[in-house]
Amino acid sequence: MRSAFNPKPLAYPKTWSELPGGEELQQAIAGVCDDLSQRVFGYHMVKLGSLSSQIELPSCAIRLQVHQSPLQSPFTTLISRSDNLPYVENSIDGFLLANELDFAQDPHEILREIDRTITSNGYVIISGFNPYSLTGLAKYLPIKRGNVLHQARFFSAGRIKDWLQLLGFEIVEHRHILFSMLFNSHTGGQPAAWQQWCSKYCPWCSSVYVLLARKRTLNMTTVKPKWKMKPRFSTVGATSYSSYQRNRKSDT
Repeated sequence: MRSAFNPKPLAYPKTWSELPGGEELQQAIAGVCDDLSQRVFGYHMVKLGSLSSQIELPSCAIRLQVHQSPLQSPFTTLISRSDNLPYVENSIDGFLLANELDFAQDPHEILREIDRTITSNGYVIISGFNPYSLTGLAKYLPIKRGNVLHQARFFSAGRIKDWLQLLGFEIVEHRHILFSMLFNSHTGGQPAAWQQWCSKYCPWCSSVYVLLARKRTLNMTTVKPKWKMKPRFSTVGATSYSSYQRNRKSDT
């Protein structure tokens, strides 16, 4: 498998406003993530990264939501790196990664830390930029070169799914949103009919995808055999000691 580690640190966005069309992007991702968060239950929810910390989840049943980011900001409640989580094993019921992997230097390590700290049957919500979209194509064109979006990794949804499944996660749902080139700001948004048509007939070209995955832990149980083998003993043709003495006397 091709390594996702980048030896050079990437530009890390502090707010959604640093991205082109950031307000529309934030609203679209927040709406889908809030809908998916209704399936997450438990006591602790962690939003990883500066962008995730600014996503509101009013429909989530978990009220204790930690806003974790490596940068200090008004939205952050805990300053820590995403690839070195300060939580004990099996203690977090849900994670939200709003485009966090797209700006990560080592996304594998982040997912390994999530796998270490998430509870059995816990959920993780991940959004990312689609490399097979108009936005993914424009990333290699001289369009708004100074924008932080050009620094994004653009991991495909299939690649993220492979990483999650290797860690024992089950992909529950995959959604496609924003069928436009994000390097151009769209203040008025796009018609809902256009979004629905693209989602039905060409979902592969969406600029953003959102994944919902669930951790699966298989309990080790002993399996009893349905039948038991009965030992069979057979007599061995050996002479007794008295027969041996009689044969010896007759020979002498």
